[in-house]
Amino acid sequence: MSMKPCAHKYLKEITMSSIKDLAPAEVWKHFYALTQIPRPSKKEAEIIKYMVKFGEDLGLETIEDEVGNVIIKKPATAGMERRKGVILQGHLDMVPQKNSDKVFDFEKDPIEALIDGEWVTADGTTLGADNGIGVAAAMAVLESTTIKHGPVEALFTIDEETGMTGAFGLKPGLLDGDILINMDSEDEGELYVGCAGGIDVSATKKYAEEDAPAGHEAYQVLVAGLKGGHSGIDIPLGRANANKVLFRFLMQAESDLKIRLSEASGGDLRNAIPRASQAIVMVPAADADAFESLVSSYQEIYRKEFADTEPDLSFTCKKTGSPAKVVPVDEQARFIRAIFACPNGVQRMSQSMKGLVETSNNLAIASIKGGEFVALNLTRSSVDSAKEATAWKIAAVFHLIDADVNLSGDYPGWKPNMDSPILKTCQDVYNKNFGKIPEIKGIHAGLECGLLGGVYPNLDMISFGPTIRFPHSPDEKVQIETVKKFWDFLVVILEDIPEK
Repeated sequence: MSMKPCAHKYLKEITMSSIKDLAPAEVWKHFYALTQIPRPSKKEAEIIKYMVKFGEDLGLETIEDEVGNVIIKKPATAGMERRKGVILQGHLDMVPQKNSDKVFDFEKDPIEALIDGEWVTADGTTLGADNGIGVAAAMAVLESTTIKHGPVEALFTIDEETGMTGAFGLKPGLLDGDILINMDSEDEGELYVGCAGGIDVSATKKYAEEDAPAGHEAYQVLVAGLKGGHSGIDIPLGRANANKVLFRFLMQAESDLKIRLSEASGGDLRNAIPRASQAIVMVPAADADAFESLVSSYQEIYRKEFADTEPDLSFTCKKTGSPAKVVPVDEQARFIRAIFACPNGVQRMSQSMKGLVETSNNLAIASIKGGEFVALNLTRSSVDSAKEATAWKIAAVFHLIDADVNLSGDYPGWKPNMDSPILKTCQDVYNKNFGKIPEIKGIHAGLECGLLGGVYPNLDMISFGPTIRFPHSPDEKVQIETVKKFWDFLVVILEDIPEK
């Protein structure tokens, strides 16, 4: 990403008096506040407390449910009491990803958000626009004294990014609305009416380490410089998966040079494409030069294969201290082959919606270390049967090495309803205000609509948002102009909600 130092302005330095530099100020004010509150998934205690206080300070009915979701209810403005109730929904947590050279603690440090031309981004970390902008917009609606609207509820869920436990834990009877507007989409001018479901596929196996052989040189092999990104939205971009890059090389190095594997690890989040990986291997001393040449040749291979998608790809090795233990030869062969063979990336495109990924898998985490093999996958599909079939295909790979395989966290997709009244309203309003009919799409990501619709089956649901690029990676950015369009659209939608 090109940076122009003269254009940078840290959001944390923008005072209330100068927030007008970004429009709409009522949204950016709250987004700035969110950047100051650590909120990685499963570490949302501080942001939950903040949101409860926010609602109570406004004098609005505020509920914190048993899992940590926050619900704030605002009565209709005068003359709008007969309108259908609207639930504005977003999630409080964010994905904690940073560049390897960035010193940052997501549990303590505020996000260093900055303006770079037409975008707001962050300094070496994820920004949290996913889903901070949606949350900020809902907060602005709750705070407003000028927007006309019927009964409004804001539902702020927790832990969307790592398990959707907030949506899973939501109980019936807490919400009263008729329409749910999810604000977690990432392309302004598009209306989303469906999303993928997902399931986690984990494989684990214990093994007994053995003493490292004599007469070997030790090397650390490093995969770095990859872009990573959202394991759903970015999966069709053809970016390299660091785990697959590493283990492809290990396959040949094992075959040609009889390397011994001491450890390997790559990836750290189930819903992010792995950006880096590493392995400690031992090479027969006589083959050290051949090993270094093989690493160099693979860097050239990878750079050619991923020239368009991974221009900063680095595949290198360096000598390191000899480890005490290695993986037994037979287990090493099984582990390397299983990771190499595991399905990854787009598995099938949708037949019903052109350009939409139907089914994919992200080999998110691979670890062989200290006597334990671990492989974690997130499988997504808008077709439940295809999701199940792909999960079992992955399971079959790891069953072949006698690993323990567990399928968990299964959540449903959101089936499109092309006869949705709120869809028709949104199309008409967008066309009237912006001069074009918005595209109707599904998204290859796990919006919470599928789960929420299961708890509240009568909800009429839609999703839209501003333009966000590269979520779940340190390149995450949100386009400033589209935040204004998103906000203006939301305000008009609330004013045009039909009567019950």
